[in-house]
Amino acid sequence: MPYPLDLRNKTFDLKKFKLKVLFFCFYKDKIIKRCILTGMALLSSTAGMAALKIFLLLVGFVLLVKGADFFVDGASGIAKKLKISTFIIGVTVVALGTSAPEAAVTIVDAVGGSGELIVGNILGSNIINVLLILGLSAVICKLPVEKTTRFIDLPFLIFISVLFVVLGSIGWTFEWWEGLILILLYCAFMAYNIVLAKRQSKIGLENPSAVSVADPCAPQEETLTKWQRFKAFYDKLKTKVWFLIILTVVGLGMVVGGAQLVVTSAQYVAEDLIGIEPEIVALTVVAFGTSLPELVTSVSAARKGDVGIATGNIIGSNIANILLIGGLGAVCSKNGLLFSTEGLISGLVSLAAAVLIFVCSFGKTKSLTRVAGIIMLVGLVGYYVFVFVNYYALHLY
Repeated sequence: MPYPLDLRNKTFDLKKFKLKVLFFCFYKDKIIKRCILTGMALLSSTAGMAALKIFLLLVGFVLLVKGADFFVDGASGIAKKLKISTFIIGVTVVALGTSAPEAAVTIVDAVGGSGELIVGNILGSNIINVLLILGLSAVICKLPVEKTTRFIDLPFLIFISVLFVVLGSIGWTFEWWEGLILILLYCAFMAYNIVLAKRQSKIGLENPSAVSVADPCAPQEETLTKWQRFKAFYDKLKTKVWFLIILTVVGLGMVVGGAQLVVTSAQYVAEDLIGIEPEIVALTVVAFGTSLPELVTSVSAARKGDVGIATGNIIGSNIANILLIGGLGAVCSKNGLLFSTEGLISGLVSLAAAVLIFVCSFGKTKSLTRVAGIIMLVGLVGYYVFVFVNYYALHLY
């Protein structure tokens, strides 16, 4: 006799339920095997692979956005704990973190490959960093430029941009000793920032900030919702140095991993599904994809008001691209790092972008305004229009 159990006007038959359980237990291996085979068949089909790539593309974007939030929270928290400028954290720790994927790819390509794409990747990334990322960040909010940045960091970026073009134009190859010069210059730049950070930290310790006082109007713990309690617990953890370090590392991992998912999935969708030519994919999807860590980090920092990280990330990343990644590529390459006419054009555009930041930072407000951001974005559009027109019609190089 069945045991009735009223669930939404349905009855529950215990005997039938027992039979179904026994059936599953007896045939579970075959059922699991059939599910696996069905899943593999779906993935092997075009529709299944397309669905998987689109899903991974969405997962990549989620990892990018949330990872950038964690990364910026951790980096800015460390800067506050050490009582140093967020710009220095941005130009060193954040810039090195977001440039780590390019450095790894450069070493692998230089040692095992031809190294033909290294210079284009460096200069193309620098152009996008300034014209797109810094321009977009400036449109979101005004980016003040510190005095030391205007008189030291930006002139140094212009100097090494000129040096990179000049060294590449001599013989159209970067020799190992030229790469060594670039690496030594980067070590000197990092040493300068470490000294500056220690000086700022010492000043911060001599002038401690005021102790915060609890807001009497804030809601009591008993009246907080679960989300408010979780947020309060998260904010409390952000006062711990060990948690800030974990937050920075986890956020960086999410940003880098999300960028890889977005690039590989977007390449599949563009080439295999839509049918776009590989050269155009390299100029668009791959070029923008390699700059995704810098993009999401700077935009997230600008949205949160951490303008020091937003500007420091881009300037530091461009310096790291030229000196560290370019130097490693030249040192690790067997026959030197090739420099072509395309590299010369891109190098001059990258130099013009660095000069544009320098000029815009000396306005009345000593900051990159929304107008400056719009000029950068228009410059990016003009550059890509020229690239596509030359590729399809002019064939100048």
